[in-house]
Amino acid sequence: MATLCRPAVSVPEFVITMEQTLDLARSVHADHPQLGLALRLIENTGVQKRHILQPIEETLRHPGFEARNALYEAEAKARVPAVIYRALDDAGLRTADIDLIIYVSCTGFMMPSMTAWMINTMDFSSDTRQLPIAQLGCAAGGAAINRAHDFCTAYPDANALIVCCEFCSLCYQPTDLGVGNLLSNGLFGDGLAAAVVRGQGGTGMALERNGSYLVPDTEDWIAYRVRATGFHFMLDKRVPTTMEPLAPALRSLAAQHGWDASELDFYIIHAGGPRILDDLSRILGVPSEAFRFSRATLAEYGNIASAVVLDALRRLFDEGSPVDSARGLLAGFGPGITAEISVGRWVLRGTCRAPAIPHSRSGAIGRRP
Repeated sequence: MATLCRPAVSVPEFVITMEQTLDLARSVHADHPQLGLALRLIENTGVQKRHILQPIEETLRHPGFEARNALYEAEAKARVPAVIYRALDDAGLRTADIDLIIYVSCTGFMMPSMTAWMINTMDFSSDTRQLPIAQLGCAAGGAAINRAHDFCTAYPDANALIVCCEFCSLCYQPTDLGVGNLLSNGLFGDGLAAAVVRGQGGTGMALERNGSYLVPDTEDWIAYRVRATGFHFMLDKRVPTTMEPLAPALRSLAAQHGWDASELDFYIIHAGGPRILDDLSRILGVPSEAFRFSRATLAEYGNIASAVVLDALRRLFDEGSPVDSARGLLAGFGPGITAEISVGRWVLRGTCRAPAIPHSRSGAIGRRP
């Protein structure tokens, strides 16, 4: 059975606190007629700090879409390998053991995808399958887990690698003055995550069932407008209400599996904001504490888009992990409005790390003998 192993997570070194965010909003948008509303919305996000690629002075400048995308590519190539090596080590595998790479990002564009660069640079096999996902936004972390599950179900001896690389700060648009955009400027952070789904073996969440659900006629609630200056994030004021139509989809998938979504042992939920988590807690009838991993990600890193679910899962591992056979639910939400949902049991198969392997000069690790 396919098992989602411990994720590795990395965030950039530059930090901006909530207090700094509010001060910047007051100074940059001092004459905005709805500044008071924007400040209240930002304060209510639950974000205490975020990590960003560049110092704030550089982040606030817009050198053009071409320069930003070049920076995205350079930083992705510099930072992705480290999280991959840690995720492989935690799963007890090497690059040669990976049969599928799923690369997820909605904050930069490359063609060929980063998957091609990784295969050429990091000693993955040339016949490794590639699956880039670019347009599911925050839901893409859950989608990547589900597609890895599907792949390992079709090929039970195979292994899939998931990589999420989100540099949301590169989407900052100084000319967008809508309240929704001002809110997003205080909500999103930068982060990378990687995790392995093993077809056989491994400790973590054994994936048993997955599903997708799209709320009809909500495709304009979360969107990008692609303009000469890059990606312009559009956020409708109705987004915080999305748990009302989405929570039944979570209940339905759990019920198809013979489970009650209100009576599970752990929950890994994409934290788009505290309202999402509060409403889901109320609708499912579970204590707020059930979403503590998602709340911690939001507080310490902000909304890191597709990487949120992997970071929340990492926190579950780090807390001490559930007992063997504990039942859980994982869900990511994003544009569409789309939900990607998984249910499964925790499995403890002991530690199975790969033996230490020396890195080559290029940073690649060796194949299995």
